[in-house]
Amino acid sequence: MPHIAITDSEYVAHLTAQSKTNFYYSFSMLPRDEREAMNTVYAFCRTIDDLVDENADDANTARKRERLALWRREIEKCFKGEASHPILIPMAKVVQRFRIPKQYFLTLIDGMEMDIIKHRYKTFEELYEYCYSVASVVGLMCIEIFGYKFEETRDYAVQLGVAMQLTNILRDIKVDKDKGRIYLPQEDLELFGVEEYEILLEQQSPRLRRLLAFEAERTREYYRSARALLNKHERITMFVAEIMDAIYYRLLEKIEYSNFNVFRKRIKVSTPHKILIAFRFWIENKALAIFRSNE
Repeated sequence: MPHIAITDSEYVAHLTAQSKTNFYYSFSMLPRDEREAMNTVYAFCRTIDDLVDENADDANTARKRERLALWRREIEKCFKGEASHPILIPMAKVVQRFRIPKQYFLTLIDGMEMDIIKHRYKTFEELYEYCYSVASVVGLMCIEIFGYKFEETRDYAVQLGVAMQLTNILRDIKVDKDKGRIYLPQEDLELFGVEEYEILLEQQSPRLRRLLAFEAERTREYYRSARALLNKHERITMFVAEIMDAIYYRLLEKIEYSNFNVFRKRIKVSTPHKILIAFRFWIENKALAIFRSNE
């Protein structure tokens, strides 16, 4: 494990800020303690993801799996109060304070390992398992940090995680196929008469667009399901999750507006738009908090 000259908290904050991902713009709206906790969780997730994606070739598969096994051992040490890695030292405090289950971290590592050993998905049920492991468990970690009162908020986190990961899959079809991965379920390709070579050769056929439209509508259903599960009395604590929902939903809309031209360039939500979305939800959250306090 590497030695870092800066403090552990500075290291994890640096990883989050450096990435400038959708998560960065929502985390910045949190109170300091929650923001630092989220930075720590994100730094762990980002590190594992980078490990899996680096040098994506078969020769490194065994070495990557060994490193993931090492991270599993490090997580065990973290929960025993024996952490030594600069990410896991602050993580030990986070999991103790917010009571985040160890299994969430182990499930995330299992999901990331799927990217090493599994490059195709026969059914949507298989893909759902992957989405749960790499995205929904992150949502479950997050709600422990935000704090929640209602049991259905856990289901909300799971459904929203699946929706966001499906959105990523639609956006990153080109990036993923260049790494040898096709996440679109094989049963769906067969349903719409799409051959795998059409994706590999970036052939934007009408039937591929119909397939992607089908996947986009499925993704919308997960957003709808998540929103229906969020109790109105939980919105104050879940406003950061709602920011993420809005940013990723906008990304899904942009993919649709492009007529699913996912091979031409990587579709994204602009930075000013992300900031505007985050600020809008922050203002709404403050107004809602004032209203609730006066009830």
